Formats: sequence, C-alpha cells, structure tokens
Amino acid sequence: MKSLFIICVCLLAAFTLNSHAIEQSTPLDETKQTQQKNAAQQQDALDTLSKETNTPKKPVVDKVKADDSKVLGSESTKPVEQPKSKVDKAQAVVEAEQAVTQAKEALTARQQAKAKQSRESLAVIEQLVKAYNARNIEEFIRMYDEDVEFYIFPNELLFKGKEKLIARYGIMFKKLECLHSSPIKRIVHGDIVIDHELSETCSNDPNVIDKRSELISSYQIKDGKVVRVLFFR
Repeated sequence: MKSLFIICVCLLAAFTLNSHAIEQSTPLDETKQTQQKNAAQQQDALDTLSKETNTPKKPVVDKVKADDSKVLGSESTKPVEQPKSKVDKAQAVVEAEQAVTQAKEALTARQQAKAKQSRESLAVIEQLVKAYNARNIEEFIRMYDEDVEFYIFPNELLFKGKEKLIARYGIMFKKLECLHSSPIKRIVHGDIVIDHELSETCSNDPNVIDKRSELISSYQIKDGKVVRVLFFR
C-alpha cells in the first residue's frame, strides 16, 4: 500500500513538472514568432522606402495662366496680307519698284547737292590760293568771312576777324619778294577743303626760294566765304 502511494506521488510530480515546462515554452514560442513577424514588417518597409528613393520623380510643372491683364494690349498680330490675284501681284510689284526708284532719286539728290557744295567750296579755295600767290591782299581777304576764325589743331584760337587777318597777311605780303603755295594733295567734301600744300617763300630775291615747307590746312566754307581755318602743325 505504501509503495502504491509513493508511485502515485511520483506520477503526480512528473505530471506537474511537464505541465509547467509546457506553460514556460508556449510564451517563448509566441515571443519568437512575434519578433520574426516584426522583423519581416520592418524589412518590407525598408524595401518599399528603397524603391521610392530609386524611382525618379516626375517634375511638377505649374500651368501658366494666360495673361488677361491687357497691360501689353489685346490686339493680336495681323498676318501680312498676300495678293489674292495676278492683278494684285502685279500691282504689288509696281509699288515696290516705285519705292526703290524714289529711294534712289532721294539718294541721288543728296549726292548731287553734296557734289555742288564741294565744287563751290573748291572754287573758293582756288581763288584764295591764286590771290595768295599773287600777294593780292584785297582779293585774298575778299574770300574770307568778316568773323573768320583761325585755329591751331585741335582748338587753339590764333585770331578772329578780318582786321587781324589783314594785319597778319598784309605785312607778310609786303615783306616777302615771293609767295607760292601749291597743293600736294587735296580733299574736298561738301563745305570742307583740306589741303596738304607745299609753301615756298623768297625773302630778298624773287628768283631765289630761301624757305620751303609743307603745311596741312583745313578750310570751312559757307555762302562762298571761308568761315574757319584750322592749321595742323
């Protein structure tokens, strides 16, 4: 009887230990499964984020609203009207040719006016040089304006007016035995004449040139008179 009791106690103890072991193992299994599930979810989230990062995003383009403020005007550009028939085309050609002819005539008129002015300016200087070479003071000063100005380049005023012109050149005409100026090169453009000239003078004997020099002078002519002289030295 005692042996039977001991056996029953041992069986009960073994059953109790086994039940406790089962109860301890169940929470561990559930915890491991939960951790594995959480790890899988985190990996899925990382994969999704990686795909979004590597996928190029399309630029967002804002739609431009048409300008309806009318600040620049609301009139639209009108296309060039094309000739509709052969008659219209022929008329357009005639009008174009007329416009070209008028432009040529206007240019020719300006050129002719400039050429006429150049001829008049050249005539004044030729008379001036002739009077200079003849030492004719009256004819010489007649070619100058009453308020003529003489300058040394670029803008140094020598003197102004006919009175000082007569005093300067009158003495020179009387003192020298000969005066001669001849152009080496001459440029004429409208009211401007530029002379590169050779000047020769005789101090004692009219047949002996004792001074020879090259000068550059610019003359401005207005209404047949020299109004401005510029000497280049």
